[in-house]
Amino acid sequence: MGADFGYRGKRLGLPEEGPGAIAPLGRRFGALFIDWALCLLIAYGLFARGDQQAAGNWALGIFVVLSVLTVGTVGCTPGKRILGIRVVGEGGGRLGLGRVIIRSVLLCLAIPALVWDRDGRGLHDRLSRAVQVRI
Repeated sequence: MGADFGYRGKRLGLPEEGPGAIAPLGRRFGALFIDWALCLLIAYGLFARGDQQAAGNWALGIFVVLSVLTVGTVGCTPGKRILGIRVVGEGGGRLGLGRVIIRSVLLCLAIPALVWDRDGRGLHDRLSRAVQVRI
């Protein structure tokens, strides 16, 4: 768990622990790893024909599609579901399609995901007004 400076989720009106609290950084990275591994497996098996460079390129596109479809419909990717995380809007509701697309594209750019605010949210979540919470 990263440094929280005592603010983690308080400004957003979320509980500090338990369901509805901001998901810990370790779980979020774990979910991203699971999702990326799934996308690589799909890309390698269906599109790459043994070419690792092509698999990486296809995996990025598959990752965007996976993220938009799953977060936009059920609120979590397969990796997030496995690790008990859900993506919600700042007000607690489901993200609209436009915000899901913005979040997914920014996540693929990597840099926004590596810049966090004092609430523990990546820039991709902040710009799309999203929060990753525990289920």
